Amino acid sequence: MDIALFINVIGWIGSAAVLLAYALVSAKRVQGDSVVYQVMNLVGSVCLLSNTIYWGAYPSSFVNIVWTGIALFALARSVKH
Repeated sequence: MDIALFINVIGWIGSAAVLLAYALVSAKRVQGDSVVYQVMNLVGSVCLLSNTIYWGAYPSSFVNIVWTGIALFALARSVKH
């Protein structure tokens, strides 16, 4: 598999993880402060970050850096409790 295809697959996995997390919260299947939700957001944002950096989509990269930070903060807070 070439690198561009691999990066695109990673991006699609990230998109699916973020959208699935949002859908699960919207359907009240998971809570917004749950570890499951935050891990899905973290995985999704890191995958999307990889994709956007590779393709030079820096505004989207910035959003995903912030998204990753929020997920890490929420997970750290959950671990403390």
